[in-house]
Amino acid sequence: MAVIEGFRVQNYRALRDVTLGKLSSQQAGEPLTPFTVVIGKNGVGKSTLFDAFGFVADCLSTDVESACDVKQRGGFDRLRSMGVDEPIRFEIYYREAPLERPITYELAIALDASGRPFVESEVLKQRRKGQKHGRPYPFLRLNHGKGMVWAGEEAVEVESEEDRAQTPVELTDTRQLGIATLGTLKEHPRIKRFRDFLKGWYLSYFTPDAARSLPGAGAQRHLNIHGDNIGNVVQFMEREHKARFKAILERIAAKIPGISSINTHVTEDKRVLLRFNDGAFGAPFFAQQMSDGTLKAFAYLLLLEDPDPPPFISIEEPENGLYHKLLEALAQEFRLHATGKKNAPQIFVTTHQPHFVDALAPEEVWILEKGRDGYSTVRRVSEWIDVKNLVAEGLPLGGLWYSDYLDAR
Repeated sequence: MAVIEGFRVQNYRALRDVTLGKLSSQQAGEPLTPFTVVIGKNGVGKSTLFDAFGFVADCLSTDVESACDVKQRGGFDRLRSMGVDEPIRFEIYYREAPLERPITYELAIALDASGRPFVESEVLKQRRKGQKHGRPYPFLRLNHGKGMVWAGEEAVEVESEEDRAQTPVELTDTRQLGIATLGTLKEHPRIKRFRDFLKGWYLSYFTPDAARSLPGAGAQRHLNIHGDNIGNVVQFMEREHKARFKAILERIAAKIPGISSINTHVTEDKRVLLRFNDGAFGAPFFAQQMSDGTLKAFAYLLLLEDPDPPPFISIEEPENGLYHKLLEALAQEFRLHATGKKNAPQIFVTTHQPHFVDALAPEEVWILEKGRDGYSTVRRVSEWIDVKNLVAEGLPLGGLWYSDYLDAR
C-alpha cells in the first residue's frame, strides 16, 4: 500500500513553512513512520496541520474554491498566512510500494484576476529508472491550467525521449485539479494511481451523537468520516464477512473497559443494530444508549478492522471522551494496525494527551510549537539524543512531555 514519506505545507494559516519527513529536495531527512503522531500545546497549529491534509483531499473531491469556502475554513484570505502574498503550497512525497521509486506531488493555489482561488501550478514527478541522483522528471506539469502530460507507464523513462510521449493540456476549469480530470483517463495510469491514493484518504470527524442516529437499511462497505453509518457498516460486515465480523466484535469487546460482549440485532425493517453488554445487566444496551467514549473506541477499532482499509487515516485528538487508562492501549492498537500487515494503512494522529504519548517511540512523534513570529515550527523528538536515551532507559515519553522536558529544548 502507498505510504507518505514526507509532507510540506507553506503559507497555510500558522504553517508558514512546515515539513514532516523526507522530501525530494530534502533527502537527508528520515521518512515518516507508518504511525506518526504530532503533539503540542493548544494553539500551536495541530488542528491546522490536520486540516491541511483534509484541504488537499477536498480540493480533489470538489475543487479548490469549494475547499477554501468550507465553513470552518472561511475562504482563501483566511487560509493564507497573514502578511503573505505567495500561493498556498503543498508537497507530498510518497511511494506506491516499499521498493518503488518515490513520486512527488506539488500543488500551488493562488487568487486569479477576479479574486477567486485557482490552481496556479500542479506537478507530478519521479526519477527515471536507475536514476539515483539529480532532479526527478515531471510526467505532469501544469501552470494556470496549461502545460504538458506524459502518457503511459514508460513515459520519460529514457533520457532525451521526452518529446515522443508528451501531450499539451489545457484545462477548461482552473479551479479543478488536473489529476481529477487526467486521473480518469486510461492513458495516464501513474496519475490515476496517485488520484486514487489521494481519494482514498480517511480523515476522521467522528462525533458520538452522529453515531447514535438510527441508520436506514442498506449495507455500506466503509465507515464514513462522521461515523453516522456505523449500522450500515455493521450490516455489510454481518452479511459479507459473518464469521470474521463475529471474531472482530469479540476482539473489540475485549479491548473496551466495562464491555463483556457485543452482538447485533436485526429489526423488522432489516436494519442491523449493535448491542453492548456490560455484564451487570441481563439485557444489553443498544449503541444509542452507550457513552461517548464507548462509541468512540468502538468506531476507531472498527475502522482499523476494515478488511479493505483506506491507505491513509488521520485522526485529530482521539483521546477526547476516552478514559485516560485506555489511551495507551489505543495508541498501541494504532501502531499494530499501521505496521502489522501487508496492506496496512498509514495512521497520522494529533494529540495533547501524555497518556497516549507514553506508548510511543521518539521516532514516531513530532512536536509542534509556535515561534515568536506567530508561525509554527515542528521537530521530530528523536532528533534529541538525550530524549532517546531516557526513553531507552524506560522513562515514558508522555511523562517527559508532561514534565515540560520537551518544551525546554
